[in-house]
Amino acid sequence: MTIPVRLRPFWEAFKHSRSDVRDAQFYEVCTFGDSAELIDELAELVLRGTKRATAGAMWAYEAEGCRPPRPGDLSIVTNAAGTPLCIIETRSVEVMRFDEVTAEFAAAEGEGDGSLRYWQDAHRAYFERECARAGREFTPDMRVACERFEVVFQPARRAYPPVDNTAT
Repeated sequence: MTIPVRLRPFWEAFKHSRSDVRDAQFYEVCTFGDSAELIDELAELVLRGTKRATAGAMWAYEAEGCRPPRPGDLSIVTNAAGTPLCIIETRSVEVMRFDEVTAEFAAAEGEGDGSLRYWQDAHRAYFERECARAGREFTPDMRVACERFEVVFQPARRAYPPVDNTAT
């Protein structure tokens, strides 16, 4: 994937802060959630260091024609307005069934009360919405990519103005 022109200054600032970064490590521009409110709430958890993991449906990666994340991938996290907030590095990815996700992974996602029950309820609801939009049906044995990540670049807040989302 190529780095969008509108986010190139943010990426270049990151590269300037570290000598070991290559453009080839760029994976995606990402948001967490499927509504502006949820995207902003989860982005804030990432910035606070509370959210250190995420899960994505394997069928969604396949349907979009892209691979799941791999260790070493770098992604730009934005808020709902498209403002870049930080860069995360994928540390590990484990593919498993939805109903096999552990309490430890749920806690690393950092959402709600951090419990497995909360994770199951919130993620089931999310995956049901995602499946419905794609004409699919959620099943508990659906495979999910459980990604752990670390924030590796977080400039001072408001250092980068909102971006023009119409530019590529």
